[in-house]
Amino acid sequence: MINREDMLELSRRMTPERNHFSRVAGAYLDEEGFVDGSFNVHFRNLHGAERNQMLQIAKQVVFSETNRQLVRYRLPATIQHSAFPLLQSLKQDDLKNDALLLTLYESLGPVLKLHRSSAVYLFHGVYDVPRKASDKERLDESEEVYSYLIVAICPTDHAQNPGMPVCGCLYPAFSDRSTDSGHVDVFQIHPDMPVKGFTHWLVKGPDAVH
Repeated sequence: MINREDMLELSRRMTPERNHFSRVAGAYLDEEGFVDGSFNVHFRNLHGAERNQMLQIAKQVVFSETNRQLVRYRLPATIQHSAFPLLQSLKQDDLKNDALLLTLYESLGPVLKLHRSSAVYLFHGVYDVPRKASDKERLDESEEVYSYLIVAICPTDHAQNPGMPVCGCLYPAFSDRSTDSGHVDVFQIHPDMPVKGFTHWLVKGPDAVH
């Protein structure tokens, strides 16, 4: 089960003043899921409305209804044929490896089956988790550093302007104010009508397209 307070702790820092994202990368997909343009920038290079829009997209994933729209899954015992080694490599590289990003876009796009233009966004965050005293007051020293990715899939209009995400994930999970490397939190805006292709891709990884 996901502790709502953990998600609130992350989402409270997704503001222009407190944000701890290092980079954001993404690709625009056509109706068949094929890449129709991409970008990769340092988050601090975004300005004004564009920065606020990206923050709202990322925030939607973790601020959604916990244990309904955002559900925790245990990673499979054997992850070598899943998407998780790819996500782990992208996290370790701070989203700087464009070849790995292209692998992600090209494997994920065709299996989403959204039948409309869309965008895939990846956010890399590094959160210095503050230590708390027994009375829950914040102390200055850090408890640990939580490095993570948020993946968000958004429908787009004819001008490639994104709407709010319909599915995505937080990897690795954030549990009891700490990194939970054995789990991933999967987001579906409509849990009764999930985007099954996204979960399929998480399990099957780059081979999901074949």
